[in-house]
Amino acid sequence: MIFSEVGYFEPWWMQLAKSLVIFLVVFNLVPFVLLGERKGLGRFQHRYGPNRVGAFGLLQPMADIGKLIFKEQFRPRGANGWLFAIAPVISMMCAAATVAIIPFSDTVDIFGTKTGLYGLDPSIGILYAFAFGGIAFYGLMLGGWASVSKYSFLGAMRAAAQLISYEVAQGLSIVGVVMMVGSLSLVDIVNWQGEHIAFFIPQFFGFIIFMIAGFAETNRPPFDLPEADAELVAGYNTEYGGMRFGSYFMAEYMEMVVVSGIAAAMFLGGWHGPGPDWLGPIWMLAKIMILICFFIWVRATLPRLRYDQLMSLGWKVLLPLATLNVLVTAVLVVVW
Repeated sequence: MIFSEVGYFEPWWMQLAKSLVIFLVVFNLVPFVLLGERKGLGRFQHRYGPNRVGAFGLLQPMADIGKLIFKEQFRPRGANGWLFAIAPVISMMCAAATVAIIPFSDTVDIFGTKTGLYGLDPSIGILYAFAFGGIAFYGLMLGGWASVSKYSFLGAMRAAAQLISYEVAQGLSIVGVVMMVGSLSLVDIVNWQGEHIAFFIPQFFGFIIFMIAGFAETNRPPFDLPEADAELVAGYNTEYGGMRFGSYFMAEYMEMVVVSGIAAAMFLGGWHGPGPDWLGPIWMLAKIMILICFFIWVRATLPRLRYDQLMSLGWKVLLPLATLNVLVTAVLVVVW
């Protein structure tokens, strides 16, 4: 038996079943997100997206995965072998581990056993996500360094500077939410919003800062400087092919799902929405997909920033605004 944070016992088989279901749902989201991005970008750019493999191009992600699986694994001469191989795995596993804390519903009864539709609910919830986010950047650093390529190494250096710069503002953006709730648990934060109001309204600036920093943390346009193909020939993953490149690719899209899931739980009310309680997981998935569509929309709309603009935005704009948001929230919490 496993004693959970909310005060009930869960048998080991329930923990295992939940983990399998949640990770299967998230892993299966990645091909759909990839297909949606390619089809969406096609429409944004007034061209056809994938439309040859399967009906309406629906099997294109499977064709991409098959191509990567059967491509030859290549390692540059002089590369550090085991670090070169393990770096993509670090990025993918850290993204997968963070999925475990995204809550899809409150306590439900399944076959007479009370459980919540989330992998785990640690008392340090959001710090757990930031811890794995900090570890994930080692996958980019090691991949660029072990490749023994100046382009890969420069991309890795850019990734390190970018992640460190924006992680500070992203961490401060959620402090206001934590102060208002008095807990770091994502489940507690979602339940507070169900009883009061979604934090999208009182913490609007925190939400905007979190999402901008989320774009930078996931290396998505317009913050894709670590893999700017026009400058670095793809950056830290230049020398990767086959499923090693596929692991980096999957990690990026899983991080999109993770950032969207955390934002939906912390600012958009999580599983709460109109209708009966059993619609909770559907509401949560819908909010995640809306935020992912926002990621795709921004990619099709905004050009890539220069590196000095990227750093100035992080340190001179987002960090002061996030700090000001924390100070104002602290004063209001004390006054009220």
